Amino acid sequence: MKTGKQLYTRGGDKGETSLYGAGRVPKDSVRVDAYGTIDELNSCVGLSLSLCKSKALSKQLRRIQGELFVAGADLASTGKARVPRITRADTERLEGEIDDLQGELPRLTSFILPGGTQLSASLHLARSVCRRAERRVVALSRDEKVNSEMVPYLNRLSTYLFNVARYANSLEKVKDEVWKRG
Repeated sequence: MKTGKQLYTRGGDKGETSLYGAGRVPKDSVRVDAYGTIDELNSCVGLSLSLCKSKALSKQLRRIQGELFVAGADLASTGKARVPRITRADTERLEGEIDDLQGELPRLTSFILPGGTQLSASLHLARSVCRRAERRVVALSRDEKVNSEMVPYLNRLSTYLFNVARYANSLEKVKDEVWKRG
């Protein structure tokens, strides 16, 4: 069946991809690994959205997906290209949402195990992928220029995802499971 415009370009068939405002780079470069991990994180947030019944929480997660597209474009450019960028305002908005969630949750005095409801477990998965994305961006920033707001944003996002995972459990009246050695 012929569908019109092709969705493939064959441009990456030799193991390279293009950056915004720059040339081609190997697909296994640190930069591509960083924004690829952001893409993976966005998919995890999408999984969480598919499980979410709260309209308010869904709205926040959809906004975060949009911000993750911005983060991916930000990382897929060398700074010369005119693409949207993660800003301090994005990080500050997350801080406000974290503060709001903290007010809804019991004080944490122990480590908890990721899990509980399906939504909570998927948000914990997103949190751990977010931490990996943060590590990849830190590694990239050692060798190349990276938007200075990217690491704080990802750091706050992982905290947000942790708290929202706990909140998802509390919405369903499921207690977080405290980790106990042995």
